[in-house]
Amino acid sequence: MEHLYEEINRDPEFHALQKRRSRFSWILAGIMLSTYYAFILVIAFKPSLFAIPLNEGSTVTWGIIAGLGVIAVSFILTGVYVVRANGAFDQETARILKRVTGS
Repeated sequence: MEHLYEEINRDPEFHALQKRRSRFSWILAGIMLSTYYAFILVIAFKPSLFAIPLNEGSTVTWGIIAGLGVIAVSFILTGVYVVRANGAFDQETARILKRVTGS
């Protein structure tokens, strides 16, 4: 088994896959962090913006919508990652493993 790990670790395609997977993860993390910090910055510097009701006399404000939007973005980004990981990344991993093991 140790031999298999060493062969996979020497494989340049495996390192390219690791790099693409890492870059993709960091991009999604950056999008999520940007979304969250934008939300926090509005709360810190312009909280009255989130206090505006959606309609006259409504108790639902733009802050609630923005908060739900942050949650929705996290679910969407998780879904994007899962689809990509279970699709392209897993297929490429299987192809590399098949090539390295010769089966």
